[in-house]
Amino acid sequence: MTNKFGITIFICFTSFLLSFSQTKKSVSTKKTTETISIDAELNEASWKDAEIATDFVSLEPKNGTPIPEEFKTEVKILYSNDAIYIGAKLYDPNPEKILKELVERDEIGTSDFFGIFINGYNDGQQEFRFFVTAANGQIDTNFTSAEGEDGSWNAIWESNAKITDFGYVVEMKIPYAALRFPEKEKQTWGLNFFREVRRERQKYTWSPIDNKIGAISQQAGILTGIENIKTPTRLFLIPYSSFYLSGSDAQKTKGELKGGLDVKYGINDAFTLDAILVPDFGQTKYDNVILNLGPFEQQFNENRPFFTEGTDLFSKGNLLYSRRIGQTPDLNLNIAANESVAYPGAVNLLNAMKISGRDKDGLGIGFLNAITEKTMATATNSIDNSTRQVEVSPLTNYNVMVFDQRFNQNSSVTFINTNVTRNGSFRDANVTGLLFDLNNKTNKYNLSGGLKSSSINDVENKNGYNASLYFAETNGKFRYSFGSEYMSKDFEINDLGINFRTNYYSFSGNTNFRILNPNKTFNTFRINLNSYFEFYTPTNQIQASNFNVNLNSTNKKNHYFGAGINFNPFKNYDYYEPRVADRYFVNPTNIGGFLYFSSNYNYKFAVDINPYITHVINQNRYEAGINVSPRYRFNDKFSLSYSFDYFKQQNDIGFIDFEGSNIIFARRNRDTYTNSISSKFSISSVMNFNLSVRHYWSLAENNKINNLNEDGSLALNTTYTGNKNSNFSTWNLDLSYSWWFAPGSQMSILYRNNAATFDRTINKNFNSNFSNLLQDNLNHILSISVRYFIDYNQAKNWIRKG
Repeated sequence: MTNKFGITIFICFTSFLLSFSQTKKSVSTKKTTETISIDAELNEASWKDAEIATDFVSLEPKNGTPIPEEFKTEVKILYSNDAIYIGAKLYDPNPEKILKELVERDEIGTSDFFGIFINGYNDGQQEFRFFVTAANGQIDTNFTSAEGEDGSWNAIWESNAKITDFGYVVEMKIPYAALRFPEKEKQTWGLNFFREVRRERQKYTWSPIDNKIGAISQQAGILTGIENIKTPTRLFLIPYSSFYLSGSDAQKTKGELKGGLDVKYGINDAFTLDAILVPDFGQTKYDNVILNLGPFEQQFNENRPFFTEGTDLFSKGNLLYSRRIGQTPDLNLNIAANESVAYPGAVNLLNAMKISGRDKDGLGIGFLNAITEKTMATATNSIDNSTRQVEVSPLTNYNVMVFDQRFNQNSSVTFINTNVTRNGSFRDANVTGLLFDLNNKTNKYNLSGGLKSSSINDVENKNGYNASLYFAETNGKFRYSFGSEYMSKDFEINDLGINFRTNYYSFSGNTNFRILNPNKTFNTFRINLNSYFEFYTPTNQIQASNFNVNLNSTNKKNHYFGAGINFNPFKNYDYYEPRVADRYFVNPTNIGGFLYFSSNYNYKFAVDINPYITHVINQNRYEAGINVSPRYRFNDKFSLSYSFDYFKQQNDIGFIDFEGSNIIFARRNRDTYTNSISSKFSISSVMNFNLSVRHYWSLAENNKINNLNEDGSLALNTTYTGNKNSNFSTWNLDLSYSWWFAPGSQMSILYRNNAATFDRTINKNFNSNFSNLLQDNLNHILSISVRYFIDYNQAKNWIRKG
């Protein structure tokens, strides 16, 4: 650790020596006492005297070139005691050609749009970004230099956009409650403006961004002039009420009424408390479940808003997989061999809270806590059919704590701890990480990595650790990176994180070339060469390896083309597929590739096509597939897209069962079909209908049964008689209506039905499988939910008026 600390100090010292001065664009704002109407008219007197920010510069594809005069952009800023106001005139020689598709909140669609990036601490590392489309849609994101844009972050603000005879106008009001900045008499904020002319696929910024430099937020301009403001009390209450009507062919229709409250409170200018009381996640998006024949669990996306919004601090080190909160844990339960347990699909969340923010010195602090209730399940004795209650999840507390210190406008050091404490004698878990992400002042070189440790208190206590170190050149046409990682056998994060492999060390490398400005053929072009080697520590055998070459490009008509070749020239020793410690299966060498084409989404009709294949060398074993996704935009309100994916595995090899001391593998053929439809109809930017349908069907037929030998090879088994074929289908349909009837307030109506079937009989007839899936299996849910946003400051005025 002493050597690593010395290296860190040396790099930080060197970064200061490499400091350079850069003249940044700046604009000043003036205070207004007028009532500014957010109507995209800009006709209040205060706008006339405001300073103009103009002279935008191309971000891409023609990086660094001035914006054409015909697309001139002029932006003004005002401020008051409670908000800042942005007025933008976006000129266009053909206003009738401005693209303005109506979509739901946080979606851009096929639209021109304008945005403002605000960094209240002017530290070059975090920006709150607010966008308005030409169709008056709203998008907001939380950008950090380490994690990029977090689109799940939401704020409450006002906007309006109108098409004019010279282009379009955008007007915005962003309350201070939606921003973070220090308590100072005179404010100096980092600032940038963004504009995209969608039909031209041209992106412009006010403060120039040099794409040779990997850092973006450090190249922002400056906003001055804001003085003597005080942030208002940031207390927001979001009460909600939901009604659910559910039923199926096997269950009587029943109704359920729920209610609860979300609370957001600004502890001070920097830190915010979020809490949910009596949570209701009934309207979250369904999971895309698959037939999983591998040794690892399927990883799902987090769809619950509380765990997706403003969680950039908690994602440090990849130690948090929030789907663990509310998931039935895998515990050592006292279950007899002749007992089976019907595990619940989820464990109820009693409450959750998080505190997050960053002070004026760049110290970010995050605290997340959630509690799930004690959950029982029924264990059934297969001999006498007797039943008993089993505690499958005790009262459990989940906790994450993060301290993230930023410095030098582009570097950070992070301490993170995750902890799971279960009531009673069940296992507890604790994971701690110390991470660093260091860049020199010119943002040319990056050094990152960290050290993590885990401790499990169970029947057998275990302690493990994980160390990683990566170096990269991050600017210019040619870039490269390389790194290494070590993970001990007992490193365990799966109580609150997710990790599949342990007990290995690995090496990786990348080199790539990109064009920084368009040429005669391409608007963008990049080619990458990647390599990866992973070794099983006890034997030093390769358990994973790959060489990959891929390219990504956009031609002059803004059609996207991608291609790649994957080559694994070495045998891989898979220590996980056998499901027994220290046993392995030898995977032979293979080669594969893919193509990808995506036509320009500006056209009413567009299509994505992605064929791919992997072939095992010198064997009749391969996997191949194709995805085709056409879409059509009928008008600015209505669009429809369809996706078909077919995936075939010929002579795939994998584990199916145990027979005495034998580990049974099978050669199998597998076919998977996925059909998806999504459609939207937008009445306005705040009122939308959405349809989402997915049908998934996968069947795996075992052809040859084998025993796994000690050397990782297979031997034919002629005695095994079990049927381990798989025929799995799922169906999901969501039809929803949402109406944002006031800022932050929403009413939504959702009709959902779903079904799933699994059996061991292989039936390759699509029609009969589909009929069996929907017949007598459908579950129906109709739900209505209303959430109302209450700002304490407004409510206080209501009371006074009353």
